[in-house]
Amino acid sequence: MTTGRVGPEIRTSMKLLLCSLILIGLAITSLFVGVSNGALNALIDGFGQNTGGMQERTAEAVTVMVTSRIPRTVALILAGVGLSVSGLIVQMLARNKFVEPKTVGTSESAAFGLLIVLLVAPEMPIAGRMLVAMGFAMAGTALFLLLLQRISWGSIYIVPLVGLMLGGVIEAATNFFAYRTDMMQALSNWTVGDFSNILQGRYELLWLSLVLTIGAYLAADRFTVIAMGETVSTSLGLNYRRTVVFGVVIVSLITAVVVVTSGMIPFVGLIVPNLVTLIMGDNVRRNLPWVALTGACLLLASDIAGRLILHPYELPVGTTMGVIGGAGFLALLLRSMRRDR
Repeated sequence: MTTGRVGPEIRTSMKLLLCSLILIGLAITSLFVGVSNGALNALIDGFGQNTGGMQERTAEAVTVMVTSRIPRTVALILAGVGLSVSGLIVQMLARNKFVEPKTVGTSESAAFGLLIVLLVAPEMPIAGRMLVAMGFAMAGTALFLLLLQRISWGSIYIVPLVGLMLGGVIEAATNFFAYRTDMMQALSNWTVGDFSNILQGRYELLWLSLVLTIGAYLAADRFTVIAMGETVSTSLGLNYRRTVVFGVVIVSLITAVVVVTSGMIPFVGLIVPNLVTLIMGDNVRRNLPWVALTGACLLLASDIAGRLILHPYELPVGTTMGVIGGAGFLALLLRSMRRDR
């Protein structure tokens, strides 16, 4: 009996190890890809050489690595983990596989909150901006869930349409106020995800997404149950509303942190959970480590691609993820439609 259980566990561990190695490889690649592409050679050649010019190049390479490349790579990993996990939670809350924070109004609400901060208290510190963005993100997510309770639908495709319409209305209101107050350029810093301006001291809030991911893992079984509906959850002794509120708080905090730090990044929370659940099933506790690792790998790969496609110029990761995620979203919809026929 014991031997039968060990085999699958070992295979799962080996797959997780392989995924971790891929993540490490992408992280190392991220450290040495960019406009200052001589960093690696300078670091290697500088050790053991005492010439003034070589020491200067090595010091410059170390500065670039410490102040820019390492923070950017860590920020990409943390954002990928947080966005993919928050997408999984939203899908459990909405009981629909075609939603994520960017398609239910959560990200747009966070951006609206940031615009309000710029208009009312432009000198507010970044932690305060995050809290305001979190409050607006919670309100947007709660409004979406409330709309789902008020609307009866016969197709799973209505749910993402409701979310997209809600997000479109919030985004239109944000753009209207930004245009009237001459804040469009400032607003663009949060509407397009971009990690090129991530430096040491400007990304540390993203560590909060890792803490929230751990919290989501501890409550994973509850999220699995609430995906069955309020009636089933209550009959199993679960406090449905409390679990929903907890999930909304996690999603809103992660979204706010990512938007404040790097801007809105689409489709990570949509594509990654769907890919994992297609292979692993719907058990949140089992899927969550895979979702976190895959999300980090996808965001790192997208950012590296954005740095290489038009080198020495960069495409924002929000743009590359928009292309990749849009194609993936379409593929998921077509697959679901063929299955329903």
